[in-house]
Amino acid sequence: MTVQNHEDADTKTSDLRAIDILDPNNQIGNRLRSFYAAVQDEAIPDRFLDLLEKLDQAERLASSNVSK
Repeated sequence: MTVQNHEDADTKTSDLRAIDILDPNNQIGNRLRSFYAAVQDEAIPDRFLDLLEKLDQAERLASSNVSK
């Protein structure tokens, strides 16, 4: 009886995996996760970091002018 339950569980699991593979939403989700992971691993360009630093300086200058 226990062996049959394990076989049934294995069959259901394999059926779900087949459905997941064929499901277009699942495929899109997998590709988006893969793309996000690849982008997350990329280095931030120096130009962008320079722009962020300039923004920080401008905000500090503006906040010091407001507090005077």
